[in-house]
Amino acid sequence: MEVRHLRQLADAIPVAMLVVDRRARVVAANHAAVALFGQGLSDRPFVTVVRHPSVNHAIDWVLDPDADPAPYDDPDLPPPAEGILRLRATLSAKGRDRACVVTVGPVVIGGTRGAAVSIEDSTGIEQAEQMRRDFVANVSHELRTPLTALMGFIETLRGPARNDAAARDRFLDIMEREAGRMNRLVADLLSLSRVEGDERRRPAQKVDLANLVRSVVATATPNARAAGVRFEMDMPSEPVNVPGDADQIVQVFHNLIENAVKYGGQGGVVRLSLVHIDHEPVLRGPGWAVTVEDQGEGIDALHLPRLTERFYRVDNHRSREQGGTGLGLAIVKHIINRHRGRLRIESEKGHGSRFTVILPEQQPR
Repeated sequence: MEVRHLRQLADAIPVAMLVVDRRARVVAANHAAVALFGQGLSDRPFVTVVRHPSVNHAIDWVLDPDADPAPYDDPDLPPPAEGILRLRATLSAKGRDRACVVTVGPVVIGGTRGAAVSIEDSTGIEQAEQMRRDFVANVSHELRTPLTALMGFIETLRGPARNDAAARDRFLDIMEREAGRMNRLVADLLSLSRVEGDERRRPAQKVDLANLVRSVVATATPNARAAGVRFEMDMPSEPVNVPGDADQIVQVFHNLIENAVKYGGQGGVVRLSLVHIDHEPVLRGPGWAVTVEDQGEGIDALHLPRLTERFYRVDNHRSREQGGTGLGLAIVKHIINRHRGRLRIESEKGHGSRFTVILPEQQPR
């Protein structure tokens, strides 16, 4: 095949592809390869483009199968067949390490033997798999702790505390608390799953944002009073209609207000405000901003970027004592993403925290 035909064929392939001649010099590189490795790939020795011993060994073997044994040692990939090799490799491209699956096979260029190299970037897949493993590990840990406590108390009640009424009542109270914690965790996991499933579907209904916030505050008031916290609200008297899912927006503000009472209630006041924004750059248009502000001890700046990660807690012990599952802000983030809004978190140690939810006034196109 002529080089120009190889270049045309390579450009039609969606993954990075390089073609080398019998001297292992690059004679063709498609657009995906240029995007991965940069300009100026043609007529370069392949070893200067991809500096990975196993990949270069595979190139040498394909160009001359009799010279060395096939460089195959990955049990998760198919064995070499008909002169084609597949291997996993971590390649450095544009200053970043990328997990890749590299396929090397023979090709005829102008009557002589060459090699075609395709490079599939699997970094995103591996990161997603790692996130899945971390998520399963976190869920297992969060469930194991209360389950271990329940099993221990059941064993005690069947044995030493069988006839101890005072111990029985105390243990049953703890068991009820641990069972409630598991129930909240399962509920939040189901909620997170539903929210993630809906994230690509934009809400089609209009909701009164001001009225929804007032209803959440009314629901939270008894618990706030019990904690010695009062609410101060600055809300417009007229309806504020925005595109939204009423149940999900209630869930957002329920989580934020509950957190403000639990973790920021030491100051005795939680302030809520709703203001109009003429132009929010991220939304590319007007929006409405709801701010939940507390006077608590605040959050150290190093924690702020990770607050919406699943199971991330600033203070594990305190969060569990307060009944937190570590999923509330992750749910908030996904709901706001579905509404094409944004969440802004501002906090300083010793000066309280401000959580601002900005929702678009009109449905984004």
